[in-house]
Amino acid sequence: MLNLEQLKSRIEAAFPSARLEVVKNPGAPGQDSLLLSDPARAREIAAWLRDQPDLRFDYASNVTGIDWPARTVVEKHREKQVIDGVEREIERATERTIPGCLEVVYHLYSMQLKHGPLILRMRTRDRAEGVHLPSLTPVWRGAEFQEREVYDLYGVIFDGHPDLRRILMWDEFRDYPMRKDYVEPDDFEYEPTPHGEVLERARPHYRKPE
Repeated sequence: MLNLEQLKSRIEAAFPSARLEVVKNPGAPGQDSLLLSDPARAREIAAWLRDQPDLRFDYASNVTGIDWPARTVVEKHREKQVIDGVEREIERATERTIPGCLEVVYHLYSMQLKHGPLILRMRTRDRAEGVHLPSLTPVWRGAEFQEREVYDLYGVIFDGHPDLRRILMWDEFRDYPMRKDYVEPDDFEYEPTPHGEVLERARPHYRKPE
């Protein structure tokens, strides 16, 4: 099994300005991943992972997106305090807001050396204006359609992608259906024969007879 801590050290030695983090997976599969905290050099690092003789990660099997809205977490800590002349241990809680972002996850394999996966992650600066990430399609050609899908459904803009356009939604569509704050419209104008729940939501928009 690939040792991500060792791989992280190797990448940092090859790219001293790179910032990486090993993201632990507490679940049953135990597949930890490598987060490129600063994606500025992501394409260079990707090419390095592909070209190193003992790594040869030459195949991106899938590219997926994740939406992380801003959220508030409560952190508890204990502190000592003197009350009525007696030292007591008090539990206090503080709130911390974690800003939202969009995340892209690449599963990489070596077809030549038959090992993997290496799970590589990148995160955008936010969910509004800072949604740009470098495209890794120039390194792994198989990522082209899948990056388009992440762009289409989550709104991540892949700089340097050879053909970044919608792949599932139509060109005039202006939203991102896989974001957690997406609100489905009532009037599904693209549904030629609405039925069931779609019909019930669309019915109020029908023109009433004179």
